[in-house]
Amino acid sequence: MLAFTALIPARLASTRLPNKPLADIGGIPMVVRVAQQASLSGAQRVVVAADNASIVSACADFGIEAILTRADHASGSDRLAEASVLLGLGDDAIVVNVQGDEPLIDPQLLHAVAALLGQHPKASMSTAAHTIDNEADFLNPNVVKVVLNAQQQALYFSRAPIAFARDARQGWPGNLLPSANLTAQPLRHIGLYGYRVGFLKQFPTLAPAPIEVTEALEQLRALWHGHTIAVHVSDTAPAPGVDTPEDLARVRAWVANSRLTSPRLP
Repeated sequence: MLAFTALIPARLASTRLPNKPLADIGGIPMVVRVAQQASLSGAQRVVVAADNASIVSACADFGIEAILTRADHASGSDRLAEASVLLGLGDDAIVVNVQGDEPLIDPQLLHAVAALLGQHPKASMSTAAHTIDNEADFLNPNVVKVVLNAQQQALYFSRAPIAFARDARQGWPGNLLPSANLTAQPLRHIGLYGYRVGFLKQFPTLAPAPIEVTEALEQLRALWHGHTIAVHVSDTAPAPGVDTPEDLARVRAWVANSRLTSPRLP
């Protein structure tokens, strides 16, 4: 049986949504909702890595394990590296980074990302993607694309439209996206990451990569330094996270109507 730990970085400060981890969703703080979803994934342990004692206290109220980490981390991966040390996780252990603003995260997707590291013993990281089927997403620089090799490992991540169908027929949907009989179907990256703890501890010490700075994509640092990222391709897109007050209102309304019986928005 696969053993892994789900780690949830939670930072109290947020420009667009202050105190986001503690935002109430149906009487439960958002970060607790995330942890409850993660607990359905088969994770051996679910831990919130917080930057503020108020988050730790809120988790304790709902029986969720949480630890206090430094407040000055530059990224979520840095926070998880510290959390792995505080939890005494061995270098061969597998952890999955679950964003603290994903209260509708699909537990099966989380499990699939963790399982990839068992299937790809030489991979340092794992992540997920799904097929892009419309031109707007393909051209949107806020939609990160990924190209894979034959072993379902990442060749490159970009905000640019890749893989670009140079010889596709004119007229949407054939001018930019490949037709259905081609194999280079564009993939949208899903920001869910699995790590081997040894690499997670090493990651903050690696020099930022030029391509990482250019694209503003942290995962490119791993590729630039020669590490392998295995990719699970999901049949469906994940439910959106909560970045703005409008996102929060939509999730609150959906939870009120459904009582969170499904991880996906209608």
